[in-house]
Amino acid sequence: MNRYLSLPAWMAIFAVCIGGCHKSTTETAALPPPAIVKAAIEKVVLQTVQTTEEAAGTVRSKASATIQSKLMGHIRAIHVNEGLPVTAGMLLIEIDDREATAQVKKAESGLLEAQSALQEVEKGIGGAQAARDAAVANQNLANATLERLKGLAQNEAISRQAYDEAEAKQKAAAAAYNQADQMLKSFDAKRAEAAARIERAQAELANAQIMLGCARIVSPMDGIVTRKYAEVGDLASPGMPLLEIEDNQSYRLEANVDESRVGLFHAGDTISVLVDALGSEPIAGTVAEVAPSSDPGSHTFVVKVALPPAPNLHSGLFGRVRYVSGEKKALTVPATAVAERGQLTGVFVVGDDRLARLRLVKTGKRYGERIEVLSGLSEGETIVADHTGAVQDGVRIES
Repeated sequence: MNRYLSLPAWMAIFAVCIGGCHKSTTETAALPPPAIVKAAIEKVVLQTVQTTEEAAGTVRSKASATIQSKLMGHIRAIHVNEGLPVTAGMLLIEIDDREATAQVKKAESGLLEAQSALQEVEKGIGGAQAARDAAVANQNLANATLERLKGLAQNEAISRQAYDEAEAKQKAAAAAYNQADQMLKSFDAKRAEAAARIERAQAELANAQIMLGCARIVSPMDGIVTRKYAEVGDLASPGMPLLEIEDNQSYRLEANVDESRVGLFHAGDTISVLVDALGSEPIAGTVAEVAPSSDPGSHTFVVKVALPPAPNLHSGLFGRVRYVSGEKKALTVPATAVAERGQLTGVFVVGDDRLARLRLVKTGKRYGERIEVLSGLSEGETIVADHTGAVQDGVRIES
């Protein structure tokens, strides 16, 4: 096959090209003038913006409680489920209290016995006191009689036998007094012992009543049930976790901040927080605490940021704190100037001919109502500040 075209063939192709070019020129000349659109414009300039960084963390409740059993027994009832709100003092769980009730009755019986024993001792003390009082009177009388007869005996006014009898009565009265006094002291010791027994019985009863009260587990705080570890019929034992409750009105994001940045955080500062589960918009948090020491492994400090109440906020969510770390110069444009075209991002650039041309750009961070442009624009270029409305590629812009 001949790969070279003849001269007539080249002439035919040239004629077709000329015809096509002539038709295109005619059609171009026939195009209508570009539409005129009124829109705000501005010059692209370098501006000083604040640089921000982020520190990741986890949302946790300010207050939480693990509900545990304090006695052994089968669970009779559970009145809550995961996700349900609770209030302080609300009955959560009931545990079989038959054994605890028996212990209370036993302690009550022991207390009654101790009190009865004390009453008997008190009666004995009354008799012993009366006996000692009588012995004191007899001894006083015997002492006085002996003293009176002593002088008479010296003057031989009475017989020696009479004096000896009085002296024997005095010694017998003294012995009777000593015996009555010892009896009273014995009853005093028994009273102290009975009182101690009552005290022990009261303590045992109080402890038994406390354990009986532990069969009815109530909520220590207002909040929400986050975990349920047991079911009705399970055997509860001391220290066994049954429920997890947390305060659902006071959440904090606990973020790990690098030790080189922790100096930027101060209690009371307002800071932006992003929690993915709540959407893409940041929320305003308040720095509540800054840990006084760092983790030696990661060299980070825990910064706790108090969060405002939100319906879907709960412990365990991933979040980030966004904080200002410095300043830099950057090209920024109004957020209204950025046009989204599918996966592409562009800005309408206005040339010297006042025509708007959509130019693809690469954007960076957002600073309030402005967006950083990383590439695609140069300082000094003119752009459409608000692409909404009738602004399209090729229209003429009037400001």
